[in-house]
Amino acid sequence: MNILVTGGAGFIGSHLIDLLLEKGHRVSCVDNLYLGRMENINHLSGNNNFAFHKFDVLDFKRLDKLFSETKFDVVFHLVANSDIKQSSKDTKLDLNLNFMTTYNVLEVMRLHNVKQIVFASTSAIFGETDQTITEDMGPLIPISFYGASKLAAEAYISVFVHNFGFKAWLIRFPNVIGPRATHGILFDLMHKLKKDQSALEVLGDGTQEKPYLYVTELVAGIVFVWENADEDYNYYNLGSISTITVARIVEAMLEELELSKTTKINYTGGDRGWVGDVPRFEYSLGKVNALGWNAELNSEEAIRLTVRHLQKEFGL
Repeated sequence: MNILVTGGAGFIGSHLIDLLLEKGHRVSCVDNLYLGRMENINHLSGNNNFAFHKFDVLDFKRLDKLFSETKFDVVFHLVANSDIKQSSKDTKLDLNLNFMTTYNVLEVMRLHNVKQIVFASTSAIFGETDQTITEDMGPLIPISFYGASKLAAEAYISVFVHNFGFKAWLIRFPNVIGPRATHGILFDLMHKLKKDQSALEVLGDGTQEKPYLYVTELVAGIVFVWENADEDYNYYNLGSISTITVARIVEAMLEELELSKTTKINYTGGDRGWVGDVPRFEYSLGKVNALGWNAELNSEEAIRLTVRHLQKEFGL
């Protein structure tokens, strides 16, 4: 197929493009390099099945021009502000980068008769809950601008499906880790250790607990759902087979770095790391498991594998 990946130079998008090309598809990437990086896709230069376009998806005229030039079969829409902490400082950030980018993609697809969209959604749409999260639970009460904008985008995708004959796959991610990341708990902690290995500040009290999914498993799951789920409006949780606390993440990281006996851990306190942070959640994976997909790594295994990659990158 001829595929467009928006945000394709980013952490998740670049891994997704690698897999789509491996499967024999032709892939175009649009990225304004706000969070994406050229080093994530430089290895694809010279690949005749890959094309990179540097512009902002908020530029509707440029997006429309690309759709006029290239007949796409499906859009994998990954453009987003994925750094949730930043949205509390700029309340328009997620409105523009998560919601308005989605509207532009949907509208240009409608104008050019492209009917398939795979959307990167999030566990943040569910807000805070002590229940195991299933796809159909409600009410949905997000507590971050990120979650609210993603939920609004899901709603608009539903309307385009029902009004214009689209087919959609909504994939709700947990915390995703692995090489090429630009932020997140491990990235932040490694930055701190790069500056000072004697002491490590950790946001919250360490009891926050969530699932962590390794990025190559995530993109395999995204493509698997796209290839195998066949409703007009498909929505699935993807996640690892366990959760892990922040305290255990820090312990595992320091063990991998051989710093567990020399680095003092200082928790800032409170049951969450920042305003808008959901301190704990657990996904039900029954729906995607029934479809035939399972993650192989548990959260701690994914953490340790990521630390070994980042260790080389940070020179620790």
